[in-house]
Amino acid sequence: MNQYETVFILTPVLSDVQMKEAVEKFKSLLLAEGAELLNEENWGLRKLAYPIEKKSTGFYQLIEFKANPAVIAKLETEYRRDERVIRFMSFRMDKYAAEYAAKRRNLKTKEVKEN
Repeated sequence: MNQYETVFILTPVLSDVQMKEAVEKFKSLLLAEGAELLNEENWGLRKLAYPIEKKSTGFYQLIEFKANPAVIAKLETEYRRDERVIRFMSFRMDKYAAEYAAKRRNLKTKEVKEN
C-alpha cells in the first residue's frame, strides 16, 4: 500500500451541511475500497488563484490515506462525476513527504492538546 494525499476544491455555493456531505462521500468511498485514512484537514473557504467556472473562491479539503493504486482511479472518477468538485489533485507521497506529513500531524496534535 502506498501513501497518498488528495486535495480537492468544492464549489463555494454549497452550504456547510452540503460541503460536509461531499467530504463524507469521498471518505466513505476510500474506506469502502480498503483505504486507511491518516489525516483530514478542512482548509475552509479560500480565494482561488484564478477564476474557475466564474467562481473566485472555493472550499479546500485535504485527505491523507494509505491505499492500493487502483483506488486512486476510482476516487478521481468520482471527483469528475461530482459537480460540486471544481478541482482536485491526488499524488503518491515518497518517503520524505510521508515523514514530513507525519511530523506535521504530530505537531498539530500537540498544539490541540496544549490549547
